[in-house]
Amino acid sequence: MVKKEGVENIEEIKNSDSGHLKNYALILLLVFSLSLGILGGVYLIDDFYKGIGLREEIVVCGDGTSYGNCSVNKPYYCYNGFLIEKASTCDCEENMIKEGDLCTFEYQVNPKKVNLTYILRGEEEILDFIVYEGMKNYTSALSKFINYQNGEKITRKDFKLKNLNEEKQRQFLLPLVITIQNLAVNKDDQLRIAVSLVQNIPFGSSGKTLSFGKSQEIDYSRYPYEVLYDVEGVCGEKADLLVFLLKELGYESVYFYYPLENHEAVGVKCSAEYSLMETGYCFIETTGPSIITDNEITYSSGEKLFLEPEIIFISEGDSMSDFFYEYPDAQSWKSLRRNIEKKGKISWYLLPRFKRLENKYGLVGVYPL
Repeated sequence: MVKKEGVENIEEIKNSDSGHLKNYALILLLVFSLSLGILGGVYLIDDFYKGIGLREEIVVCGDGTSYGNCSVNKPYYCYNGFLIEKASTCDCEENMIKEGDLCTFEYQVNPKKVNLTYILRGEEEILDFIVYEGMKNYTSALSKFINYQNGEKITRKDFKLKNLNEEKQRQFLLPLVITIQNLAVNKDDQLRIAVSLVQNIPFGSSGKTLSFGKSQEIDYSRYPYEVLYDVEGVCGEKADLLVFLLKELGYESVYFYYPLENHEAVGVKCSAEYSLMETGYCFIETTGPSIITDNEITYSSGEKLFLEPEIIFISEGDSMSDFFYEYPDAQSWKSLRRNIEKKGKISWYLLPRFKRLENKYGLVGVYPL
């Protein structure tokens, strides 16, 4: 009986072990299946990000130039993902002087370094850029008037194009465009850097005026290079600098001009659903840090922009992708602003969202600009 009981006990143990082994096998199978699912999900996510250009292998530089080739902008050469000056291979523009791999300019006199701040997804960076007094003096001396014949109508656009298309100025501003392109391969990130950089240039007037007629004066309007050299500008001057950068980065851009408020903002091509009044252009304020598409800003004068603006078309080009996060953030910020205006302060339960957006874009309060 003892032996039989022992055999029965052994059989019970075997049956028990067999049950445990089956359980272990099932667990292992589940873990393996889950791992495959996660791995598959990673690949799907990876494919998704590749589709919107965030995880794609870098085979070109920030301006689209393939590795080992010269950029359309001389003397830049695409090397290991960065645009570098290589005049020995890519040559210089006609009015430049070649010195080894560098190209120099006539007005490259008395350099100084300016510090330009930009914020990308909450990370603040400082961009050091060299500007030249010689070029600043050249642009300052340019005529602010346009000669025209009897009956010819001069428009606001004519003055804008005059400021933007000055060729010598372009040669001195192009290094800033190249620097931005070297900071990010993703084109929309280049746009974000350009926008934030201009927004973070302090607001300030030159204090200079131009006289015309017998007793009429208008404020002196600086060229984009002067704004960069002085590291300050008013809304129209900063808008000029941003439009120049967007144009050179390849974006379709416009000015939004509000005659009643005498205010200028910038528009960049985007999907109609995100655009200002379904114009096909997303609103960008340049006066100070703000979120792209937020057009309900309260300015320091207490005004808001209500009326439909004049649209001054500048350049054809690309559109912002549909995968941009600014629009939902701007909608959220508008909601927070309305909450503050209604209650006089931010509700405690909305404070985390308020702080997150404030830090993400370098905003100050509800930013009366």
